[in-house]
Amino acid sequence: MTNVITLTADTWETFLAGLYERDDRLDLRRDGETYAKDEVVDAWVMSGHAEALRSADLDGDVWGTLEDIEEEAPDEEAAWAKITAFYLERGCVLLRVDGYEEPEEWILGEGLARRLGLLTS
Repeated sequence: MTNVITLTADTWETFLAGLYERDDRLDLRRDGETYAKDEVVDAWVMSGHAEALRSADLDGDVWGTLEDIEEEAPDEEAAWAKITAFYLERGCVLLRVDGYEEPEEWILGEGLARRLGLLTS
């Protein structure tokens, strides 16, 4: 089964604001708990937990990731398609963010996506 989740840009920002990182673990904020400023999650922090990403604001190193999976491609679109296929075949989740001028796509491990409330059931 292919897991593709699409969020709007506003929902993405709200999603990130609802996360915290502590001891290299990303998790959901809980009502009533206090979080230190250094536990704030933005796209840069989130990138450390993604399997791969394509973003205008962050260097997801599409070509390096393609090399890591021992594939080749003629252009970045084809490279990203191969990367996405590789990870989705292994149970990962593709998170697309609509509303930006350039593509914003993140590939997350299924366990992380579940823990962060992106997958239900």
